[in-house]
Amino acid sequence: METLLSPSSSSEMMAGHESLNIEKTKSRPEYAHPNTLVPIQSKIEHFNSRPREYTFIAIIYMAQLMTQAALGQAIAPLHIIGSSFGVTNPGQLSWFAAAYSLTVGTFILIAGRLGDLYGHKLLFISGFFWFALWSLLAGFSAYSDAIFFDVARALQGIGPAFLLPNALAILARIYEPGRKKEMIFSLFGATAPTGFTLGATFSSIFAEFVWWPWAYWVTAMVCVLLAVVGIIVIPHTPPPQFDRSVSMFKRADGLGALTGVAGLVLVNFSWNQGPVIGWTTVYVYVILIIGALVLGLFAFIESRALYPLVPFGALNSHTGYTLACIAGGWASFGIWIFYFWQLLEEVRGISPLLASAMVSPTTISGLCASLTTGKILSKVPASTVMMIAMTGFLIGSILMATVPISQTYWAQTFVACLVTPWGMDMSFPAATILLSNSMHKDHQGLAASLVNTVVNYSISIGLGIAGTVEVQINNGGRNPKDLLKGYRGAQYVGIGLAGLGVVCSILFSLSERTKRAKDRKEEGRIEEP
Repeated sequence: METLLSPSSSSEMMAGHESLNIEKTKSRPEYAHPNTLVPIQSKIEHFNSRPREYTFIAIIYMAQLMTQAALGQAIAPLHIIGSSFGVTNPGQLSWFAAAYSLTVGTFILIAGRLGDLYGHKLLFISGFFWFALWSLLAGFSAYSDAIFFDVARALQGIGPAFLLPNALAILARIYEPGRKKEMIFSLFGATAPTGFTLGATFSSIFAEFVWWPWAYWVTAMVCVLLAVVGIIVIPHTPPPQFDRSVSMFKRADGLGALTGVAGLVLVNFSWNQGPVIGWTTVYVYVILIIGALVLGLFAFIESRALYPLVPFGALNSHTGYTLACIAGGWASFGIWIFYFWQLLEEVRGISPLLASAMVSPTTISGLCASLTTGKILSKVPASTVMMIAMTGFLIGSILMATVPISQTYWAQTFVACLVTPWGMDMSFPAATILLSNSMHKDHQGLAASLVNTVVNYSISIGLGIAGTVEVQINNGGRNPKDLLKGYRGAQYVGIGLAGLGVVCSILFSLSERTKRAKDRKEEGRIEEP
């Protein structure tokens, strides 16, 4: 069984972190011989032409772009869609975005495991077809009601959940650790703001000038086209080898998957349903408590599972700090982007299409951030990159939470659009590279899944928390002043979450420095005669 190669020209921290994990990996029982639960992934064939490789990279990048486009297509024309269903309650409207992010974040972990077992290409292509099906039905929900739309949005999110971890796993299996891999991963992250802007723009055009369901029907067509092209250009992935005597349920950690998904869904549902019906409703508390207990059961099952969905023993303090930073930063981003649009459309009275134009600078800024990240990842410790990213989230949140309503766009709003993408496009590739290089190649699906799970689940849960604060202080949102009061309160929650990310990144940096100093001290003792 192959082990990870140490990254060429990587930082001392990443190289040391990787070699340490490789040694741990070799000592674990399941790596002792090939007849184990761990699927042995064969190498993917190399490209025989540059055009095919570039087309392949474009298809992989489209997974991230389409994922964020589907988020933007609900947020930009939110009130147009809501009015077609007769929905005006802020809590109910937030479900249009939260339902999608909920399933993206929840099902990613399972999708990564299935990709490890049955081939990442198969799961990737299936993700696009599933994405297309439920995008189509989300459009047809215009003939039904808001509940059907919420359900369709939730099921639509399962498509990206299958796309993202398997896209990153395919990239990780093809490209060895090094400068090229770091740049490719960084540019993958750059498609996030581009995707959101495109989704927001085209959905606004359809909503204002045609009919909002067309945004979802066009999404379905694009997903089918991408799936067909992906079948052609993505290299063949041979079926992995594993112990056939072990049942599928154990290989996939079925019990862990069931309890993990159930717990995450219940906790998230309670947080996002609370603002809709009020936290005084008993069943909201009951669901939250049950969800927490189920997550506790999940942790217990994983600690004893033969092949755990989340092998806690393979995680260390560095991955813990990284995921904590991602959780705080991306939860604040979910709040930032959602209430950015509410402020522009509901308080300033700007149309969705004009608001899309105002958010478009995030595309250029995100590209610059990704290129910068790709160049510095091999020279700057990941903790420093993460600290810069968390600072970007924090500054963007502060700017939008304090922006005067009558202020020109070119002051705080424009600057916020330039700064916030640096949080997105520095934190995502840094976290992905760190986990990818620290885990065995047979678990690249898991490494990619952990980052994507935290990113998307945090967006959804962050919206629920912010929505709770909004409805508690907006006096029913009867007038623009009360609306603004609620939006401000929600944005202050975003500041707190981004601040939490900054604190975690500082602790990460201090922990890393302490470890390096300790290692140097031990090396000095060894060299003494």
